[in-house]
Amino acid sequence: MSVVSEQGSSAALNQRIVSLQQEHHQLEETLAKEAARPMPDSLTIASLKRRKLAIKDELAALTES
Repeated sequence: MSVVSEQGSSAALNQRIVSLQQEHHQLEETLAKEAARPMPDSLTIASLKRRKLAIKDELAALTES
């Protein structure tokens, strides 16, 4: 692989990691807001938690490589 393509690949990887971190943070905020509601929707909370876990797993896989 050439140096240019390695740099492009690295930049794309870093961009993906930052994007996932931002989405993870947004999900945390959304979860907190939903949990603070008088009658939180348990299905919404479960869905948000699943997505948050999937992002965490993807981040772990990306940062290990």
